[in-house]
Amino acid sequence: MSIRNVVLVDGLRSPFARGGRGKLVATRLDEVGARILRTLLDRNPKVRDTMIEDIGLGNVSGQGEFTLLGTVQRLAGLPLEACAFNSNRQCGSSMETLHRIAMSIMVGTIDCGIALGIERMGRALLGGGGAKPTRVTQMNPRLFQTNDVQKKMAHDHDQYFSVPFPDYILESSPITSMLQTAQNVAEVYGLTRKELDDYSAESHRKTHAAFGAGTYKDEVLALEVEEPVFDDQRNWVEEETGKTVTFDRDEGIRPDTTPEKLSQLPPIKGVVSLGDKEIVITAGNSCPTNDGVSAALLMSEEMAVRLGLEPLARIAGLGVGGVKPQLMGIGPIVSTRKALVHAGLDAGQIDRVEFNEAFAAQVIPSVRELGIPLENVNVNGGSIAIGHPLGATGARLVTTVAMELRRSGKRYGLATQCIGAGMGISTILERLD
Repeated sequence: MSIRNVVLVDGLRSPFARGGRGKLVATRLDEVGARILRTLLDRNPKVRDTMIEDIGLGNVSGQGEFTLLGTVQRLAGLPLEACAFNSNRQCGSSMETLHRIAMSIMVGTIDCGIALGIERMGRALLGGGGAKPTRVTQMNPRLFQTNDVQKKMAHDHDQYFSVPFPDYILESSPITSMLQTAQNVAEVYGLTRKELDDYSAESHRKTHAAFGAGTYKDEVLALEVEEPVFDDQRNWVEEETGKTVTFDRDEGIRPDTTPEKLSQLPPIKGVVSLGDKEIVITAGNSCPTNDGVSAALLMSEEMAVRLGLEPLARIAGLGVGGVKPQLMGIGPIVSTRKALVHAGLDAGQIDRVEFNEAFAAQVIPSVRELGIPLENVNVNGGSIAIGHPLGATGARLVTTVAMELRRSGKRYGLATQCIGAGMGISTILERLD
């Protein structure tokens, strides 16, 4: 069986809103997803609705408005014959759906599909809409025990890393908060608070400049939405209808952010130093919580040629990888090295990178380990400013790097992100002339 080339034809997303108190609070995200999907297809008229064979929906929280298989594509007016599936690989969910659609095309089971990601982080992510976990539904306490097998697993990937991992981190609880893992990574790699704050301020500066220059005009769909009404405690008043406003810019961008302002923020409560070092993780050098939608249109290269399309890029390599959960943020090191092998490339050939900025503390050491210059990473800003609506981020990253390759004329791009529980996922693209 021959493996076929897969191309990214186009991608589109909503502006990313603040979770819980942002501009999408009063708007159904399944309706936003339908608008994104419909617009994506309408601006590619050679791709008829009947050509879409499968749609993957990446989502973590499982909110009722978009858990039903097929909801978004039905609202978008796609034929009933279009198949659909849900996927939850935590933060990597929509990149995972993109991989699954791509692999189906590669082996010839479908010719055309869409990877979709939707996340509403303003509502409870755990416990079934906020219900208190019971002793039989909470995390199994045995996960918090350390044994020799778990220790060995932590050292199996020494080939990927240039620094040793201290036992005081590896022998701590294997299930720990994402914020704590960022602190752990910062300690292992000796990162300072100033490094993290400098990086984060630059993310806001670059994102603000990119929107001002129109860089994101083809990637972000302006929406007419109901502006939510909030009470004095900033809780949404669902019974009141707000005015209609235009939402066309990511809500987390703070153009006045400086390293000096970030340095005044306190460390996040609950984060500790296992090595008795400075606690360097703050809200300012971490991504916010967000609501948002993204989508990417994929097909076989043969189909694109037959239709006379000009795709953005070819999918050149895919990879996933795992690390010890305490060091969750460096999962992209493993997944990217696997994707490079799949693509037949080395890191020195990567021209542009979209690295999800869950935390500045995981981006900086990861690109250092990979040998990729930081100036090639997130050249138009990143998730510290843009936002990270979990399941919607992956398709956004792939679309962003593909469009940047076209703008810059560069050849190879990488989209990658860390994933909760100690994973990474990576996609390598090649620009098509």
